[in-house]
Formats: sequence, structure tokens, C-alpha cells
Amino acid sequence: MTEPRWLDARQQRDWRSFIEGSVRLHDLLERDLKAKHGLSTSEYEIMVRLSEAPGHALRMAELAEHASQSRSRLSHTCGRLESKGLVRRESCANDKRGVFAQLTEEGYAALERAARDHVETVRDFFIDLIAPEDLEAIGRAFTAVSERIATVR
Repeated sequence: MTEPRWLDARQQRDWRSFIEGSVRLHDLLERDLKAKHGLSTSEYEIMVRLSEAPGHALRMAELAEHASQSRSRLSHTCGRLESKGLVRRESCANDKRGVFAQLTEEGYAALERAARDHVETVRDFFIDLIAPEDLEAIGRAFTAVSERIATVR
């Protein structure tokens, strides 16, 4: 058995800062969306992905991939959105096994309202705190992380 490649003090500090900051930011975004709009961050993310798709609709399998959720979790989340009248699910006309999720007009209006508040929170607690060159570095770093994770799926 080989010895682990331990983190040095600086790496440990930065790793812990990343973990603590990420968890706190996610919790803040979750609380803010819930309190102001009755949405979880996963519900919001699904609505954003649907709003960006042609016809505001995506196959559930594709939506699960884009929203970084398992199909099972996505199904439960879409069920909550459906019960609120924000999303509807329909069978695919040419593939009876496939299901589309579509953002309703009410869902699009709710997303527009939530997005206005959400972007301000994102700016206040992330974007505006970080120098542009550091923000670009974060973008590059997490693109690399996402690509690396995609190779082990």
C-alpha cells in the first residue's frame, strides 16, 4: 500500500476554505430562494435549464444530466414543481418510454421573479467579492474538475 499524497498546510487551508465557503454559500442560496420564492436550489436549477431549452422543454434524461441530479431525484423534484403548477410532464409522441418536462407559463413567470432576487444574492455573496481574474480562475478550475469527474462516471 502506498502512502497517501497528503496536503501541505497551504493546500489544506485552501481546501477547507473552499469546503466551508461552498457549504455556507449553498445554504444561503437555499434559504434565500425558499424564503422569498418557495423554491429549493434544485427546483430553481431545473426551471433555469428548462427556460433555456427550445420550447422550454427537455427530455427527463437530458434534464437529469444538465441539472446534475439522478433520474430518481429529478423525478421527485419535478413532481414537486408539477404540484405547484410550475412544470408539466408529458410522454414523448415518438418514444413512449421517454418523458418531457416543460416549464409552464406560470413556471416561467415564477422563475423570472426568483431570478431577479437570486442574481442579486449571487452577486452580493460571490461575484462582487471576487476579483475578475480570480473569478476566471475559478471558472477554469471547476471546468477542469467537472471534466475530470465526467471521465470516471
